[in-house]
Amino acid sequence: MTNIKYNLELSKVIDKITQTNSKNVCIQLPDGLKPYAKDIKERIASAFGDKVNVFIWAGSCFGACDTPHGLDKLGIDLLIQWGHSEWR
Repeated sequence: MTNIKYNLELSKVIDKITQTNSKNVCIQLPDGLKPYAKDIKERIASAFGDKVNVFIWAGSCFGACDTPHGLDKLGIDLLIQWGHSEWR
């Protein structure tokens, strides 16, 4: 795995997946984090084995209001987004 130079608080992501009992999780990343997408996916998936499917949204991401359409049709239970600022 690549050494990710950002603190993405993956333990919070893992906790949220556990709390919501999500089975199909989609991660959405800004362009600057997309080179790390595979590693982020693998780190999350490794916490759950085959109990959770992690998908990467490869489309655009211009902030929290840029939510991908059609995730419900794909059976996504939880969308995790990363951005530049903490959501308040």
